[in-house]
Amino acid sequence: MKAQRGAAILMAMLIVVLVATLASGMMWQQWRSFELESAQRTRVQAAWILTGGLDWARLILREDARQGGPDHLSEPWAVPLAPARLSTFLAAERGQALVSDENDPDQEAFLAGGMQDLQARLNVTNLIDGGKLHEPSRAAWARLFEHLNLPEQELDGMAQRLLQATLAVRKPEPKADLMPQTVADLVWLGLSPTTLQAITPFVTLLPARTPVNLNTATAEVLLASVPGLDMAKARQLVQQRATKPLENLNDAEQRLDNPQLHLDAALHSISSRFFSVTGQLRMGSSTLQERSVLQRDGLNVTVLSRVREVVAAEGTPLQ
Repeated sequence: MKAQRGAAILMAMLIVVLVATLASGMMWQQWRSFELESAQRTRVQAAWILTGGLDWARLILREDARQGGPDHLSEPWAVPLAPARLSTFLAAERGQALVSDENDPDQEAFLAGGMQDLQARLNVTNLIDGGKLHEPSRAAWARLFEHLNLPEQELDGMAQRLLQATLAVRKPEPKADLMPQTVADLVWLGLSPTTLQAITPFVTLLPARTPVNLNTATAEVLLASVPGLDMAKARQLVQQRATKPLENLNDAEQRLDNPQLHLDAALHSISSRFFSVTGQLRMGSSTLQERSVLQRDGLNVTVLSRVREVVAAEGTPLQ
């Protein structure tokens, strides 16, 4: 009898453990489903907000085109949006705020962003013209490499492989390099990671040939794009245009005040067609970031590309 009673107690304990395990598993599944649904809802809300921010950027560029005149860094499009709390005016489902608990720092939502003129940089596309290397553009890149103390042989190798990849588009070759789609892809063409990191702030890759906007280019890009210009004069021009933007190329030549320096309308301008828009929405411990490239032709502003990624609080992209 004692053995049977002990076996019954043991069986009862096993059943209790089994029931507890099943119940815990069901609760975990329910909690997991809730978390996934919450995360999905947050991503959808964030995507809507970033899309709205992109539409607002397009409107700003359209209105800027309507006003006419040169593009410079004192215009509304060039003013960055500092991180702004959204919890006080954004509404989510059931009429509740996107973030209802303002006392919980982990639940705050902040939107930030900015716009940059991509024609303030040297364009990779300019290196090739009509199936040949464009020597003025190649010379501009060489001046940038010299200023940054980078090996010019890497530039020569990259330019030659870029030319071969361009020609292969017209006449496919099995061993030809692929055409780069972004500046980061230039490592395909032989640039070292160190060189790529050094030139990234000063170069871009656009779908068409573009002149450098002298109103928005950095001193380094001005030095590279204007033959014979030294860094002192480039920095002086940057300071002058901050007070009074350049009106046209003749105005720029007068401010350079050097008869040996000549500007070319094919290589230099005071207006732009291509812009990048960066939007960041920070919610809790993660940030959703979106980078877009816009092309403006008259009052028509087209989105050429959008890249979105979730970034951890430390800035590391989440997988």
